[in-house]
Order: sequence, then structure tokens, then C-alpha cells
Amino acid sequence: MSGNKPLYRDPSLETWRLFRIMAEFVDGFESMSQVGQAICIYGSSRTTPDKPEYQLAEQLAAKLVEHGFGVITGGGPGIMEAANKGASEAGGTSVGLNISLPHEQEANGYQNVSIEFHYFFVRKVIFVKYCLGMVCFPGGFGTMDEFFETMTLIQTAKIAPYPVVLFDTKFWAPLVDFMKATMLREYETISPEDLDLFKLTDDVNEAADHLRTCVDQSLAKLRHPTIAEEAGIPYEDRITGEGTRYGRSPKWKSVGPRKHK
Repeated sequence: MSGNKPLYRDPSLETWRLFRIMAEFVDGFESMSQVGQAICIYGSSRTTPDKPEYQLAEQLAAKLVEHGFGVITGGGPGIMEAANKGASEAGGTSVGLNISLPHEQEANGYQNVSIEFHYFFVRKVIFVKYCLGMVCFPGGFGTMDEFFETMTLIQTAKIAPYPVVLFDTKFWAPLVDFMKATMLREYETISPEDLDLFKLTDDVNEAADHLRTCVDQSLAKLRHPTIAEEAGIPYEDRITGEGTRYGRSPKWKSVGPRKHK
């Protein structure tokens, strides 16, 4: 941008973009509100069916269906396909939140609930809003993004805490070691309790049991009559959120309003 020229030649187009964003939210809310209890499974789109991670993701998805959960993925190939396949073939709800990308992403054929998104940030809100827990298999930047965003929301109490499982200790252990040695001890950028926000495992049954137990405990707390009465609606409808919990309003420490020269 140079001088006083606007960044966009036609600002009205930016206003109309809001309606496309709104339409994606409306479509996502309407479609996902009927899904019920579900767990998000993240992982690499590049994992092939011959890899053990693919097979374990398929097994875990089927086990989650046995535990009364639906499964939500990004709808693409790799780990996402494995999870959708496991849930679908086990007779459960298999959701794919597909994203339109210039390359790589292709919707898998194991979704019985399928939604397409243009905007990553809308899709990410839907992920967080409609899941009761998450599992991260080995993955790339996208998986890391989902993991750390969820950690931030839980750590800052912008959403109610829910169970997070890191599956495959060989893949995740170096990152956890970095958190402990560098982030916690050396730089002190996180607290010891932050490392309790997730569970590391290689066992399908342990992961499924952990998710079911944690979700049941959360539901029991939320069904407390006082909490339900204050909320004004059934607590089951308020288990998850998209980072909109209210907190203290940011205020300037100086006395009085800011003065602009």
C-alpha cells in the first residue's frame, strides 16, 4: 500500500465476503447440531493404508463407535480416511469437514455426514465447537495447528477442558520432551499443570476408555442442578464451545480514557 490508495481496489467485495463466511458458519452449525457426541481425530493426509498409524486410526475410530461416539475428521485421505472408514464400517456417525485446497486435499468416501469449507478458520471453529475430545495421530503442520490451538483454548479457559490424546509415543515424545525441558524448565513459558492437559498413549483401548471416562465425568459435572439452572438450558448443549467463554474485559491500567493527540 502506497500513499492513500486502498489495499483493495473494490472495498465492496470485502463486505460481500462476510456473507460467504456467514453462510459457512450457518451450514456448519445446522449440519453438526444433529451429530451428537463425537471425537475429532487429526493426523497426516499422507499416511498410506499400509502404515501402522493408518490401521490404528481405523481401529480406534471403530472402538470409539463402540463407546458411543461419532468421529469427526478433516475429510481427506490418510489418517482422516482411516478414521472415517473405521467409524463408518462400525456403523457409527462418520463426519468429514472437508476443505477446498489448491492441492493435496481430496474427500474420502467414508463420510456419512459431509460438509465443505472454503475458510480454514470457519472449519476450525466447527471442529472445536462440536467435539467432546480429540485424538492427534502423527501429522504435519495442520495437526500441530489443531493441537496447539486446542491447548491454548483449554489453557486459557476459553473453552471447557476436554480430553486430548496424543497417539504414537515415538512421534510425540520428542515434542513433549521439548515442552518439558525448554518451555517449562528453561524458558518457563508454560506451567507444570499444562502438561497434564493431554495424554500420551500407543494403546487403542486405553485411548477410547480415557475419552469415554473423561466425557462422562464432564457430563456428570455439567448436569449439576445449580449449574444447569444458571445456564438456563440443558448442560449437554453447552459441553463444548468455540472459545467464547466470557472473562475479564481488557482495560487500560491508566486512569481515565486514552487520549489521542
